[in-house]
Amino acid sequence: MKDVNVPALVVFVLFFLLVTVMGFLASRWRRADDAAHLDEWGLGGRSFGTWVTWFLLGGDLYTAYTFVAVPAAVYATGAAGFFAVPYTIIAYPLVFLFLPRLWSVSRVHGYVTPADFVRGRYGSRPLSLVIALTGILATMPYIALQLVGIQAVLDVLGLGGGADANWFVKDLPLFLAFGVLAAYTYSSGLRAPALIAFVKDALVYIVIIVAVIYIPLRLGGYGHVFDAAAAHFKQAKAGGLTLPDNKQWTYATLGIGSAMALFMYPHSVTGVLASKSRNTVRRNMAIMPAYSLMLGLLALLGFMAIAAGVGSGVKGYNAQLSVPQLFANMFPDWFTGVAFAAIGIGALVPAAIMSIAAANLFTRNVYKEWLKPAATPADETRVAKLVSLLVKVGALVFVLGMDKQAAINLQLLGGLWILQTFVAIVGGLFTRWFHHWALFAGWAAGMGYGTWTAYGLASPATKHFGGNAAEIPGIGEIGYIGMTAFVLNLVVAVVLTVVLRALRTPDGPDETKPSDYSAEAAGDERENAPEPVAAH
Repeated sequence: MKDVNVPALVVFVLFFLLVTVMGFLASRWRRADDAAHLDEWGLGGRSFGTWVTWFLLGGDLYTAYTFVAVPAAVYATGAAGFFAVPYTIIAYPLVFLFLPRLWSVSRVHGYVTPADFVRGRYGSRPLSLVIALTGILATMPYIALQLVGIQAVLDVLGLGGGADANWFVKDLPLFLAFGVLAAYTYSSGLRAPALIAFVKDALVYIVIIVAVIYIPLRLGGYGHVFDAAAAHFKQAKAGGLTLPDNKQWTYATLGIGSAMALFMYPHSVTGVLASKSRNTVRRNMAIMPAYSLMLGLLALLGFMAIAAGVGSGVKGYNAQLSVPQLFANMFPDWFTGVAFAAIGIGALVPAAIMSIAAANLFTRNVYKEWLKPAATPADETRVAKLVSLLVKVGALVFVLGMDKQAAINLQLLGGLWILQTFVAIVGGLFTRWFHHWALFAGWAAGMGYGTWTAYGLASPATKHFGGNAAEIPGIGEIGYIGMTAFVLNLVVAVVLTVVLRALRTPDGPDETKPSDYSAEAAGDERENAPEPVAAH
């Protein structure tokens, strides 16, 4: 039996109970006139203002996996692990160009998912279907990794009975966390993670600010932290405080590709479409970089874990445990509980949003589009709730039945997959020039090339999907596979569009018009404008 850190566990459980109560009470928050509508359950009534959206997107994008994996990457590889910082810096100016347009056209036509937009823009059911399925496929391992984050915390806390316990006892705490997550998501929809995100983000900021001040003081200052990290990487003959020349292309292409993929994920789009106005979206893209500062500080925890001797001398040490173990070693027990609560709640919020986003995709773009076109809004909401449960069950089975490294590899593959939707979605927001069959072919080429190339990569931990970088054809440099696949996708889409246009191949109908892409909410040109008084 492992030793349980009782004070940390008590604090952790108290915060967990707090957010559980908030999750169920969220169904009463901004109660809808018609709760049996997918807009209400899956998008929070499209009513969130600037601050709610900011916390929701922060809770959505900066997850427990971020909290655990970014410093773990720095712990394992050094400077290469910092790629997450520049990619978020690139992402927000990039998405500022197109997310307000996506919000506007979605508000005008009632689109709930990016695949809804693709269906309306190109008049193509097959293209809409593959965009939806790609979103679901890319989201599933992401949800699983949130559960991996919770599992890492529970492991360091000493819960589960240790390695000798039977599988049920060992994973019982994870089952309980899963059950609570499933219940309040089913009950409250997007309102639950939106409300809990306030607690989650507050805890994250408090823990990181305390960590970057308190831990270096205990370790002898930042000078000692960096010296210890440099000595460690020199002895290990892997990684370092600076990026070697042969990693420059990988770092740059991974940063750019990740920035482009960030808001292609269905859960990111869900947070945006839940905003009450176009101005809310613009304001959030302007203030979201505050999280990039937090991410940079978070990454430094990897160097601190090295300086603190976390995992030192342990063969095959799991780097994913480095931050939880660092907190357990350096913080007083009660504050360790606060830190673990930040990670645990940081898993619950995005896991809820991701399962809702995946459920929205299935309901609107598979169930209603292909299985039951006559489905009512109440039917859609009922199916979405059930699918959100099935998605979380699938993620739980994935976590319990597969190696954790496989979960990480598949999440990296998910980034590659979701990037292949960029041409159809972002291209469609600015032009109707692309032919829908050309976009379909481009998507297939990018998905096929990227998946096959990633399958052929081995690592010490796995025979397949062992990395995300390979030689770029025609250039000879090692770069991010997803970016190479994206370029292939774009080239195929452009060339085939030219050919199909020359052959006068019939195109699908476009149900949008130019003014839709700059529209505000009806009667709400300003975010805080008073509601118009109905004429009698």
